[in-house]
Amino acid sequence: MPLKLAMLPAFIVPLALLSGCASTPQGTRERDAEAKEFVTHPATAAIYVYRSPLDQPGADTVLYVDHRLVGSTLPGGFFRVDANPGKRRLHGIAHDQGVLEIEVRPGEIYFVALTVLEGTSRYVARPTGIGRAELLDCCVLLENWAPGQRPLLR
Repeated sequence: MPLKLAMLPAFIVPLALLSGCASTPQGTRERDAEAKEFVTHPATAAIYVYRSPLDQPGADTVLYVDHRLVGSTLPGGFFRVDANPGKRRLHGIAHDQGVLEIEVRPGEIYFVALTVLEGTSRYVARPTGIGRAELLDCCVLLENWAPGQRPLLR
């Protein structure tokens, strides 16, 4: 019996590590529709980060904003991040050296197109009209927060 208990960590640790590899779930239709209304709060900015469905189908990368985890990006998906005004840094981790620094203002909406090539993210700020049209044409909301919750960056 003691031998079996000693082996328990050998099973728990790999399961815990695998649970962190789960991909970001798709948002509900209601949340997707709400995000695509492009409404912002007067005190915060909204940053939409999206990937074309044609972008490297096998490549996913993890999106961070100011060292805060947003989620795993997938082709044909987008995240909406509400952020306090100021300079914001979009980036990956480890070998992913892609970075975009963007100054955001309250009440404004920003669009960022993301492509991934060989594990490196490339962020491109898009004009509002173009970014909005591209996002509506290609993408569904990826959800990584509990329903009714949005990440607010301070």
